[in-house]
Amino acid sequence: MPKKRSGGGLTGTQQAAKFIGVAALSGAVLAGIALPAAGALGLAAKGTVEGFDEIPANLKTPPLSQRTTILDAQSRPIATVYSRDRTVVGLKDISPYMQKAIVAIEDARFYDHGAIDLKGVLRAANRNAQSGGVSQGASTLTQQYVKNVFVEEAGDDPTKVAQATQQTLGRKVRELKYAIQVEEELGKKKILENYLNITFFGQQAYGIESASKRYFSKSAKDLKLEEAALLAGIVQSPSRYDPVNDAEEATKRRNIVLQRMADVRDVSQAEADRAKATPIKLNVSRPKNGCITAVTGAGFFCDYVREVFLSDPVFGKTKEERAKVWNQGGLKIRTTLDPQAQGSVQASIKDHVYQSDKIATAVTLVEPGTGKVLAMGQSRPYGFKSDETTINFSANKNMGGSAYGFPTGSTFKPFVAAAAIEQGIPATKTYSAPYDMPYPSPVQTCDKPWINQGDTVENENEQEVGPYAMKEAMAKSVNTYFVQMISEIGICPVTQMAGKLGVIQADGQKLKEVPAISLGTEGMSPLTMANAYATFANRGTYCTPVFIESVRTALGKKLPVPKSTCSRAMSEKTADTINTLLKGVVDSGTGQQAGLTSRDNAGKTGTTDGRHNAWFVGYTPNLAGAVWVGAAGAKQIPMVDITIGGVYHDKVFGGQVPGPIWKDAMSGALDGKPAPGFNTVHIPEHNKDKDKGDRDKGDRDEDEDGGHDDGKPGDGGNDGGGSPWPDLSDLISGGRGNGGGRGGNGP
Repeated sequence: MPKKRSGGGLTGTQQAAKFIGVAALSGAVLAGIALPAAGALGLAAKGTVEGFDEIPANLKTPPLSQRTTILDAQSRPIATVYSRDRTVVGLKDISPYMQKAIVAIEDARFYDHGAIDLKGVLRAANRNAQSGGVSQGASTLTQQYVKNVFVEEAGDDPTKVAQATQQTLGRKVRELKYAIQVEEELGKKKILENYLNITFFGQQAYGIESASKRYFSKSAKDLKLEEAALLAGIVQSPSRYDPVNDAEEATKRRNIVLQRMADVRDVSQAEADRAKATPIKLNVSRPKNGCITAVTGAGFFCDYVREVFLSDPVFGKTKEERAKVWNQGGLKIRTTLDPQAQGSVQASIKDHVYQSDKIATAVTLVEPGTGKVLAMGQSRPYGFKSDETTINFSANKNMGGSAYGFPTGSTFKPFVAAAAIEQGIPATKTYSAPYDMPYPSPVQTCDKPWINQGDTVENENEQEVGPYAMKEAMAKSVNTYFVQMISEIGICPVTQMAGKLGVIQADGQKLKEVPAISLGTEGMSPLTMANAYATFANRGTYCTPVFIESVRTALGKKLPVPKSTCSRAMSEKTADTINTLLKGVVDSGTGQQAGLTSRDNAGKTGTTDGRHNAWFVGYTPNLAGAVWVGAAGAKQIPMVDITIGGVYHDKVFGGQVPGPIWKDAMSGALDGKPAPGFNTVHIPEHNKDKDKGDRDKGDRDEDEDGGHDDGKPGDGGNDGGGSPWPDLSDLISGGRGNGGGRGGNGP
């Protein structure tokens, strides 16, 4: 209990202490000159406030967080992202009515006092002493600005925000010292400008420009008197005086501001009365924040840009540094997204696969030689509603993609062929390639030999019987041919070639060294596959994918960005040979439905066991693209007797559904672009026995490759734990799954 005098009142010292304490807690402290002596009154008691002179003299004012605009390659906006929706403007771009309104209601003597308003302190202290609590504050506009700087510096850290806004004497003393500094260094006009840009106006709007756009869909320089008064009134309590949710309360507060403006003679009483009689007329612009607002289906591309920014050391050494730059915002990020290519991808997807279909598709286009990702889209839009997702089916898990990727089927076979050719195997090489066979054993890996435990592999149908040479085997996607090839060269050259092509599993795990790798048993992303095939188009030189062309700060400073790095993955002759082989796939093989008629093109189909996944990956000399079709959820869906995009399919093949998607996407993306030709090599035709030749005649729909994906989820629904199916290593370790996958089981 406070010690009282015999008459029942507090001592003189106690009264002074209460006076100063209440005044401070109400939003002000005495003039800076008096503060050092405050320690005698208990203001500098341990745990309350550090000594006034010990407070650092320089207020560090972080750049105000602003909205970041993500642009396409032609500098047109894709999306706007921000942690705080703010656009900084100069005082000349703020309505004079707004400037007068905020001063009138928040600090009418702003131009007459220094860092604190002593008259206001005394008035507030007197009223608070009478009420026995804190009923009135006396913070100047400068002090409010300093407090907002503390809040801005705290960012989204709730603990730091609480510390920046807590009602303690220590904070108020620090606030005052910095207010004195700000008054000396900035001057009144700059303080007012900074205050109007930093303060919160509700409805996710920070700063007067964003507030004006949010409530009235106009710039701050165009605010009318009644509009300016409304916004000035919001500042004291953005939730209580929110005109969107409580127009009546907001009107009362607006009218108080208008009357205050008249009282201090910023406007005439007649002007104030006319404005009071004007009903609130809002023209609200809803916040448009994040990749969910991206145009032309570029939400996933936008999200990938964010992932790059938050993960690449070029934007900061640590995760925290990168996040700070991103959240600070105010950036102009020009990307590699080509609007023509992106529009073509989205149009093709819409024509072939519906958002409501049981299965989904994802498409990615990459420019050979530069690594620029030109387009990225999928049939399930970016969002949180039914039939929407935030999982990027085109990306690896660590960049926002599915947990496991998607088994690629026979689209992996060109990597095996490239490894073999690099090892000296000629394109005329023949293997017996029977309809079915045990996996050869042993097969050399990078470590110990792989030993077959009794697994077998088979081709798509019983009519597929060798001997075959490489060209025909690639066109028909003959499983046993490529298993025999990998038996001869070993598995290590294949995994090494895959590494040079940037082919990694979507879950980040190392490729398994088993013969069935040739059948595409491992989960990959469309981006990985498109970029790997771009290496063939680039005559054997691999370039890492890039999404960002340039980044500029709000002040126009250019930041460094990730660059594509290119390296030779194979000889030009090997790449030319693969190009020749894959031209045959679209000319007369399983990919005929994907073939472009107006320019050189090549590619490969792929369909996995159970028809759970179907692929087409192809390219021209100046554009590569990958298309995946399959289940979008954790539950696998056999694509048999199924309707996709309104079209019924008894069986889905890589050339039948993904192929036409690829064809339409590429055609639109390349419309009006140059049509260079491939450097091809002559590969002599293989003459088979006439009877065998007759037996092999006739068109096939497609290959089913034996990519073993049983039960494998499509979009990573099991990120939180282990895989919901028997691990693929279990299938590899013995019995039927010993080869790491088995042959196709289609017709």
